[in-house]
Amino acid sequence: MNIEEIRALFPITKEVIYLNSASQAPLNTLVHDKLQAHIKSELNFVNKKGFNRDDIRMPLSKLLGGLPNEYALTTSTGVGLGIVAQGFDFKKGDNIIIPEQEHWNNTFPWLNIKNKGVEIRFAKLNKDNSFDAEAIEKLIDKNTRIVAIAAVRFNSGFRPNLSAIGKIAHKNNALFVVDAAQAAGMIPIDVEKDRIDVLSGCGFKWLLGLHGTGFLYVSKRVIEQINPVLPGMFAAERVHDKLIYFNDSRKFETGTIAYSLFNTWSVGLKLLLKIDVKNIYKKALENTDLIIKELQQKKYFIATPTKNREERTAIVHFRTNSLETTKSLYKKLTENKVLLTLQGENIRVSPNFFNTKEEIKTFLNLL
Repeated sequence: MNIEEIRALFPITKEVIYLNSASQAPLNTLVHDKLQAHIKSELNFVNKKGFNRDDIRMPLSKLLGGLPNEYALTTSTGVGLGIVAQGFDFKKGDNIIIPEQEHWNNTFPWLNIKNKGVEIRFAKLNKDNSFDAEAIEKLIDKNTRIVAIAAVRFNSGFRPNLSAIGKIAHKNNALFVVDAAQAAGMIPIDVEKDRIDVLSGCGFKWLLGLHGTGFLYVSKRVIEQINPVLPGMFAAERVHDKLIYFNDSRKFETGTIAYSLFNTWSVGLKLLLKIDVKNIYKKALENTDLIIKELQQKKYFIATPTKNREERTAIVHFRTNSLETTKSLYKKLTENKVLLTLQGENIRVSPNFFNTKEEIKTFLNLL
């Protein structure tokens, strides 16, 4: 697909310069049209086909690795991580390692189990908001049960070395749990090569779905270490007087989900497979090359680590010399139909594969 064909799928590109995919992907016409068709089918059930959950599991496994039955369908990143936090058999004296200043979805589920006598250890960030595998290694010991990190950090766009951290976790018999909310669909991920045991994510950002869609990958290697906490009719064999869980990630599924949202999400996933995440990531780095160079020339403070290109993503955080002027700049950009996010004291810009260099230059000229 060429850029004109891609942009035609995203009507918002005709109205504004959308540099806010880290917040939410704009709705594309493929997902929109399938949603309308699904809603129309609800008016008349004649010849209606039931939702096939493999229509989501299959493309997720192609995008992220692993097997389709290693994916459970959830409603959000936080729900998936919460299932794991509550389902793991922690003992008093165990510990969990998390980098400092992670997203709340990757802190609240773990902090919530401190009352079980579990210690939460926070790995220190470097001065440039990056962190190294060594920061995890300094804290890990024989009582570490979980190492939990984000594949891309929401508040800096930093991309840690998943494979190196996974290797450290496994060497110490700990599970490697990854929050994929800001990564899946934007950077290449392979759960097996990256040594990921658990991967939880959402559909409404880089995976081109809507709010209310998500997934939980649990590797078959560790499936027995996590117990279901909310088993519903899709978690086990259909036997009335016995609970016989499936021996794969389906055991973490509950009851009925929003089939309309998941059914339509499938075409968004197919679009990503067609474009290829490797191409999306290449475009992300090209976009942020332009942005970072110009921000540096104009003397803005960049909160995103920029030293190593392989640690960068489509997300860049920057600010002026005061919160007041940063807010004024954000207002100016919004008034000029450049959509991004004011997050704390920083402006977060997050272009996607449908953005053009001309749009990036327009944004930079407004600075």
